[in-house]
This record gives sequence, C-alpha cells and structure tokens, in this order.
Amino acid sequence: MRTATVLLLMLPAIAPAQKIGVGEYNLSLGPNGVFPGPYGIAAGPDGAIWFTEYWANSIGRITSAGSITVYPVNSQSNCHPNYITAGPDGALWFSETCGQIGRITTAGAVTEYPGANAEAITTGPDGALWFTNSSSIGRMTTTGAITEYSLPTINAVALGITAGPDGALWFTEYSANQIGRITTDGSITEYPAPQAYGLSGIAAGPDGALWSTATVGDLIVRTTTAGESTEYPVPSTLIYPGGITAGPDGAMWFTGNGNLGRINMAGAITEYPVPPPVSAFENTPTQITVGHDGELWFTGGTGGLQIGEAVFETADLAVNPPNGYFKSNLTFTGSGYSPNENVNIYISGVGSAVMASPITDSAGSFSATVRAPQSPMGSRIFLAVGQSSQKLGAANFSMAPILILTPSSGAVGSIVKAEGYGFGWPTGVDIYWDNPRTLVGAATPNTYGTFNGSAAVTFKVPAGAAAGKNGVFGRDINTGAIGPGFFDVQ
Repeated sequence: MRTATVLLLMLPAIAPAQKIGVGEYNLSLGPNGVFPGPYGIAAGPDGAIWFTEYWANSIGRITSAGSITVYPVNSQSNCHPNYITAGPDGALWFSETCGQIGRITTAGAVTEYPGANAEAITTGPDGALWFTNSSSIGRMTTTGAITEYSLPTINAVALGITAGPDGALWFTEYSANQIGRITTDGSITEYPAPQAYGLSGIAAGPDGALWSTATVGDLIVRTTTAGESTEYPVPSTLIYPGGITAGPDGAMWFTGNGNLGRINMAGAITEYPVPPPVSAFENTPTQITVGHDGELWFTGGTGGLQIGEAVFETADLAVNPPNGYFKSNLTFTGSGYSPNENVNIYISGVGSAVMASPITDSAGSFSATVRAPQSPMGSRIFLAVGQSSQKLGAANFSMAPILILTPSSGAVGSIVKAEGYGFGWPTGVDIYWDNPRTLVGAATPNTYGTFNGSAAVTFKVPAGAAAGKNGVFGRDINTGAIGPGFFDVQ
C-alpha cells in the first residue's frame, strides 16, 4: 500500500462548507529504474482503478486502499501503453504506440492485437471498442477484427473519443478545431469549434451534452448533440486543460497546468491545486476519471510518478500537530459523524490498515492519539470513515525526514546502523557525520521514503569525533532536505 499526500480545499458547489482532499500515491520505478509515466486511467469492472505506465511498458491497478499492482505488457522500447478503457467483456483495453491494441483481464493476463494505430480508446454502445488516430476513427471487436472510417477533413488528427448520450461516438479533432460524431455504422459528421485550438479530451456530461478540452486554446467546450458549441476560457492557473470527466457532483472535472478544475453546467470554473511538489518528478495531473468509490482519480502524465485521488468530505477531521516525523505523537479530532459510532482512521486510503478506531460521543465527535506511520517527505492525507454513517473526513499532515541511529551512543570506531524515514523518492540520500563533516554512506529510499533493515546504512564513528552529542544527518539528493539524527560519543 502507498501513502497519499493531500491538500484540503473548500468546495461550495457540492454542498455548503464541504471540502475536497487531493491525495497522491507513489508508484515504483519500472525496469532498469525507468520512470513509470502514468497516463491513461479508467475505472475497472473489479472496483479498482486501472492505468497505463507509458515508459515502464506496464498496466497498473490501484485499490481505494492505495494498494498497487503492476503488470508488464511488453519489452519493446517503442511500444508504450497509452490510453485505457473498461471494455464490454469485463476486461480492460488499451492503446499502444507501436500500432497495437492490448487487452488485460482483471487477473493481469495480457493479449495484444496488431494493426491498429490507436490513440484514445473507449467502449461503444454496440459492444465494440472505438479508437482515434490521425486520419480515421477505428472500430475493433473483442475478437480483434478492425474496421476504420476515414475522416472527411484531411490532417484533422482525431484525439479524444467517448460514447455520447445519443447512441453515437463523439471525438475531438486536435488540428482541425472540430468536434466529430460517428454513428455505429460509420457515418461521420464534423462540427466547427472555431476558437478551440488543440481539442483533446472529451466526455459526456450530465446535461446531455459533450464537454471537451482545448489544450492550446485554453478552453472548455460544451457541444450539444446538434453540434452547437459554447466555449469557456479557463483561468491562467488552469491553462493547457487535458483530461475531462463527469464528476459525482453534477459538474465536469478536468486537469490543467498541474491543477484540477471544476466547471458546472452554467460554465462557472473553480480551481483546486494539487499539493505543491516536493521534487521535480512529482504529479502533474493529466487524465482523470471517476472511481466506483465516487472519488476522482487522475494520472501524473508521462513524466510523473504518482496516481492522484480527490476525495469529497462529509465530516471534519484535523490532526495536531500538522507536521512531524515518523513515530511522532499525533492527535486526531473529528466531528460531524454519527453519535456513538466507530470511526476508522486509515494509514493510507480507505480500506488500508487502521491506525485507530475511536468511538464518537453523543455529539458525533472523537479524539484519538496515535504514532505517525511511515510516509514520504511532504504533505500527505489521512482519512477517517464512520463505520455506520460512512461519513468521511480528511486531514492534512506534512512529513519531515529523520534518521534513527542504532546504537545511539558509543566510542570512536563504533559500528552504527542508520535508518531513514520520511525522505523523498526516488532519488538517493547521502549520510554525513556533521563534525568533522564526513560522508559516511548513501541510501536509496523506497516509495515510503524509508531505508531500513537490509537497506540501512552501516558506518564507523569517524576518528576525530568530539566527545558528547554529535550530529549525523541524511541529505536528500534531489531536494536538499535534511533528516537529523544524533550520536553520543563516549
């Protein structure tokens, strides 16, 4: 299971005084240390979220608890899984950049079908897979039979595609500033969206219209099934809009400029930043979907290392202090739950290990003290769910790095084991004796920001160390963050 970071924000359009928590789950590096590059994302038929790892040539699966499984697709360096969708047959289907479409069962068995230069992919109302490419719209049966329909506009570059509310498929044309419609028998109509440069993602909205993003034009576009478009400029904080989906709150949610955006059916746009990056490798939201848990899930793009989740709060949760180290004493306080119910406080996502399960009082409030679990450096999320009311609260906590030395005292020349917690990832950590400043070792943290056990660093107390309390510290190579430790020279 992975730890999530969070940023809590007011979301008045969902309900008065309601909040949303934006969290992120770290992914492991791919073969030979390659960045995974999560891109396409879809809710699977098994209740989990499935995503592509572009650079790692893998398909990933994450549960609401944050448990991640990765399945290799192929070893071809030029064959990267791209977009993904839930298929009509209980499997997931995905496009690949080498002219293939892949199928993966919920057990992880992969089959690949050549002959399709697919970009985006979706399931149509006819029980087939439909996909886009530069010059055509393709249809593929679940047995691999492919039919392609040429676009009327040359060099239109079809990109996003979705099933519409009218029994047809709707798609974006990146280079032609047009929204397209194709019936299941292959009849194509194109509708102009004059200012919508670089049309990209598209999704059906709760209002019976199609909503799309114009990545270059910095617009959200609403298109009726009659082909009439209305364009809404996004604020500067949400430029380069990409993925879009219908949210559980009757609005459309989209990614843009490293943030999440929300647009209601009247065209009002609100921005929701993701947590600030700890490193240059952190999440930049790209594609977005809604999970079976009613939460929003998003990928970090081909340069990313995280899967993100946005949870909607229905109760209040706070943690004090709001920052600390591994094993710090944390006091959680909650309110707005049902009276006299158990509330599970989770280490990671909902369904992960439970840190505490306090019982609320007659007013629906509680207090509980626990030790901070392993988490990577920076902001993270804690979730608490009432076991009878199912009300959910989220709390922000910032983890700092720390070194734990064993033993913590001894003579010059003593052998010391240094374990680290709360560091960044995936870059390394240098371990220094402070005075005289001496590099005594290096470590590579795991996705929790931890190096311990067999990954711990062993060193000798250097000659010249002064008697008494001495500083030892870990320095995160990427961020420069310092994790302190101390050793008493006797």
